[in-house]
Amino acid sequence: MTPITVQDPPALDPGTLRVTPLGGLGEVGRNMTVFEHGGKLLVIDCGVLFPEEHQPGVDLILPDFEPIKDRLDDIVAVVLTHGHEDHIGAVPYLLRLKPDIPLVGSALTLALVEAKLKEHRIKPYTLLVAEGGRERLGPFDCEFVAVNHSIPDALAVAVRTPAGMVLATGDFKMDQLPLDDRLTDLRAFARLGEEGVDLFLVDSTNADVPGFTPLERSIGPVLDQVIGKAPRRVIVASFSSHVHRVQQVLDAAAAHGRRVALLGRSMVRNMSIAAELGYLNVPDGVLIDYKKARELPDNRIVYMSTGSQGEPMAVLSRMANLDHEIEPGPGDTVILASSLIPGNENAVYRVIDGLTKLGANVVHKGNAKVHVSGHAAAGELLYCYNILQPRNVLPVHGEYRHLMANARLAQDTGIPAERTILAENGTVIDLRGGDARVVGQLDLGFVYVDGSTVGEITDADLKDRRILGEEGFISVIVVVDAATGQIITGPEIHARGFAEDDSVFDDVKPKIAAALADAAHSGVRDQHALAQVVRRTIGRWVSQRLRRRPMIVPLVIEA
Repeated sequence: MTPITVQDPPALDPGTLRVTPLGGLGEVGRNMTVFEHGGKLLVIDCGVLFPEEHQPGVDLILPDFEPIKDRLDDIVAVVLTHGHEDHIGAVPYLLRLKPDIPLVGSALTLALVEAKLKEHRIKPYTLLVAEGGRERLGPFDCEFVAVNHSIPDALAVAVRTPAGMVLATGDFKMDQLPLDDRLTDLRAFARLGEEGVDLFLVDSTNADVPGFTPLERSIGPVLDQVIGKAPRRVIVASFSSHVHRVQQVLDAAAAHGRRVALLGRSMVRNMSIAAELGYLNVPDGVLIDYKKARELPDNRIVYMSTGSQGEPMAVLSRMANLDHEIEPGPGDTVILASSLIPGNENAVYRVIDGLTKLGANVVHKGNAKVHVSGHAAAGELLYCYNILQPRNVLPVHGEYRHLMANARLAQDTGIPAERTILAENGTVIDLRGGDARVVGQLDLGFVYVDGSTVGEITDADLKDRRILGEEGFISVIVVVDAATGQIITGPEIHARGFAEDDSVFDDVKPKIAAALADAAHSGVRDQHALAQVVRRTIGRWVSQRLRRRPMIVPLVIEA
């Protein structure tokens, strides 16, 4: 995919619908799309992206709200398709800017986002909807369609305007025997197709996977077998919102006389909500408090934890690092019941290696069928294209290879290439009269959440952190005479992250002194300029002598 040149879009013509993805294209996460019509905005989803190894210290990555920051009063609603973090995780940060933006979603989705907002001390205005429902949100006529996903209550959204109809699937698959008996409503898809879908925003995550996504219920017997044969403790790691997977673990544990303790704040919170709303059926006497669980024999307990993506501070990673009260060992069984989000592979395999080294038997998707995806594979997407026969297609929710594969599937079903839009975050698409065309490209960036700061960390800061972690750090202190520029004290050199002792820098000290003397002879007295002389001199020496490019902080003090 060729990057699109930044180009400001023209003013929006009356009667035209503008569609601008702010996240979720070229990445698995940050899903957020803005629709504009008649001077009003509708937002579908507002999720986060989880950081990768080259983004040290970052907690979350948000969509770039800059294009809508000065138009918050124009937002009629944020429609949330389902309750996964990559679709709801950024809602608190948007509502910090304007707390009364209405949130629209199904029962479980709203309950999960309300619990999240409570931690941010925000009480939202919400509108509960369900499949088959239809709501007028400003100039947008929205119809909600049931879709099957790896979390209950997921919805697709059909957005009708005078400019045309858009159907956004959210994340979905077409499991024909779902655990909750809630099928993707293909009859509604067919009806919308007959009416005419002008633009189809479709989940691309599994577009490069041939065939059909396996049935969710095929996982239950495998979990039952693994838990039934486990000689000691069982630890199952999954997404904290994967209600179906937790249900299967509860059922397997009950069948083998084991109790289940939930670990991780988000896991406890989400499953409490799911049980309260009736989405999780907890067998009598199976759930037990974590502290009481430690009193049970090892062969009578299952721990259900977070950390399936190798997150450093999540429960499973801390167990692997022996930084948790539960220390896995020989005879213990650890099940990673989740997929690998792209970018997390190294972190996950590190956790697997760490647990294996401790003697645990690690069961994961690579050696047992303990997870199936929540996203439609190529065969399911072809069915959708043939049922809907959309006029235009915008693949969303996936990395570039996924978007490209999805576009090819659309074209295989007869949709012309010129009506298959391969876009990036910030691509501006105008829809009118059945014609969708790219009219601009916004310059969007990553917004990093780093502890309590939001948006203050830059890519340059992350580069500094990577250099600190990979190349080391050197500080140089020199005191010079303010009048003559001659060195009075120093250079004093301290290094961190080097195998060598600080004495290795004795060879460069005369070079620094000579460089400063030359600068003083040339009339240089400015402290910043002298500090740059020090940085260049020691930087060249370290590069040649030690083959390193550390962060160098020179301090020149005048006396």
